[in-house]
Amino acid sequence: MKIQFKKNIILLFAALAFASCSSDSTEPTVDELDGLTKFKEITNTTHTIELYRHMGGLVQGYNEVGLRIKDNSTGQYVKNATASWMPLMHMTSMTHSCPKSKIEKASAEATLYEGYIVFQMAQNTTEYWDLKIDYTINGTTYTATSVIDVPASTKQTVTTFKGTDGVRYVVAYAEPHHPKVAINDIEVAIFKMQDMMTFSVVDNYKLKIDPRMPSMGNHSSPNNVDLTQTAVGGLYKGKLSLTMTGYWKINLQLLNANNEVLKGEAITDAVPASSIYFEIEF
Repeated sequence: MKIQFKKNIILLFAALAFASCSSDSTEPTVDELDGLTKFKEITNTTHTIELYRHMGGLVQGYNEVGLRIKDNSTGQYVKNATASWMPLMHMTSMTHSCPKSKIEKASAEATLYEGYIVFQMAQNTTEYWDLKIDYTINGTTYTATSVIDVPASTKQTVTTFKGTDGVRYVVAYAEPHHPKVAINDIEVAIFKMQDMMTFSVVDNYKLKIDPRMPSMGNHSSPNNVDLTQTAVGGLYKGKLSLTMTGYWKINLQLLNANNEVLKGEAITDAVPASSIYFEIEF
């Protein structure tokens, strides 16, 4: 009887230890859609493509976009697709695209695919954007296309211009999404237009910033850091000092790898604003 009792006690402790180890080794479930809002569905006969963005719908400027592909027959989300996209602006006189990234998988077991699109202009009553998504699943190719809403932004967060080198550039504000009274991490995307359909990332340039408050005597702020790349093909990063809430104009100067100014002016008493800039208000 005592031997059996001891065996039972040993088995009980072993079971508890196993359960404890199993519990400790279980990774918490991550919600891959946390903070994202679905703003569009694009459908064809086989799939529904769901589009997500962390701040709701698309805007004129830089947009981080997530997508999921749902099988219409099973309701399951596809984990093994490869995809690309082509945004097109249909103008009355021409059709053109815009800067965009590759679409990449968030993680191997996830259903979310991610990338960004920079809409350099907004839709209007006669001109509109559509988005074509081509994707492959298990060797079979599919496509889906739909008109998308790209309303005008209330503040300027993207600027297009021709530099002194004759190249047309697109410069887009990416971060911070929620600026605050502090020294903020700022990120900007810079592209050159190769043709109406192709925009390539600009490498090894510099973007000088001079934030000003026009309504407050056009004062600036201390401890700003001009933007440079930390990796080839990536965004430009720096520091943006905001000393109070309100409307700020972030004056810009784009410099090439030889430190030559391609566009933009230094701010002086005689030059209160640059010809290229971003606007934020918080």
